[in-house]
Amino acid sequence: MADVTLTATVRNEFGKGAARRLRREEKVPAVLYGHGADPVHVAIPSYDMMMALKNSNVLIDLDIEGKSVLCIPKAVQREAIRAFLIHVDLLTVKRGEKVNVDVPLHIEGDLGPGQHILEHVYNTLPIEAEATQIPETITVSVEGLVAGDSVEAKDITLPKGVSLTIEGDETVLSVLAAQAEEPAPEGEEGEGSAAE
Repeated sequence: MADVTLTATVRNEFGKGAARRLRREEKVPAVLYGHGADPVHVAIPSYDMMMALKNSNVLIDLDIEGKSVLCIPKAVQREAIRAFLIHVDLLTVKRGEKVNVDVPLHIEGDLGPGQHILEHVYNTLPIEAEATQIPETITVSVEGLVAGDSVEAKDITLPKGVSLTIEGDETVLSVLAAQAEEPAPEGEEGEGSAAE
């Protein structure tokens, strides 16, 4: 799991105008929640935050004007077209504390012979893990699977100290037979045009 240090400043101005000013200064507004404490509103350099978010469930050591706080991203808002950061919610964590997060699946292996489609029921897996030991991805092998096969949650090998927060019999991936397009029956194409 990636561990990065970011600096932040406390912000006292709120609303759209204040957020726009921050973004012009290449900072993103963020809110730090957790452990029953009052939310802390901060501003973080946009580029640094964007680079940190390239790692899923990154553990951030946030330096807020000299005070260090461990946190993980909980919700990220991006602008729809250009995808720049609009707002980030951060969750305070402590070393040794278990947290619930969604971790992306990494698929490896080749499906068995034939034309198959791999259907993702889950693109990410909901897990519980120690805040400092969250895996970046969870690997699932589809080697040799054919149409009708599926991978259930209980079939996935998890790293030590990680547990699923879904039932073991939940289908995570399934393999479907590819449907060949049937040619249109003769005479259907353009039918009815001669009568007009």
